[in-house]
Amino acid sequence: MTAKNDASEKRRILSELLETASELGAHGLLSIPQLAQMSILCSPPPAYSATKVQAIRTRKAKMSQAAFAAFLNVSVSSVQKWESPNSGKHPNGAAAKLLQLIESRGIEAVVV
Repeated sequence: MTAKNDASEKRRILSELLETASELGAHGLLSIPQLAQMSILCSPPPAYSATKVQAIRTRKAKMSQAAFAAFLNVSVSSVQKWESPNSGKHPNGAAAKLLQLIESRGIEAVVV
């Protein structure tokens, strides 16, 4: 399966999960907060610009690049590339999802 087909399949599955959760909510089997959580989990994270990544790291997380990289379980080089407007690199996957959570709910939402 190609990467494009794989991504399309993932979007389809997430869409179906969200539809199922909505139906469960309509029958009173999921609460409104649970539906909101499912919506966040099933929706793809936004694309993050270099400026946005740096703002999340410095303003929301208040961490150095090294600490932030360790927190996200990525290399320092990855964070540096994400914050460099000329690199063309952007966070994706789990890292983008964590950035989305930190941006919307603060670092406390993901600190264990």
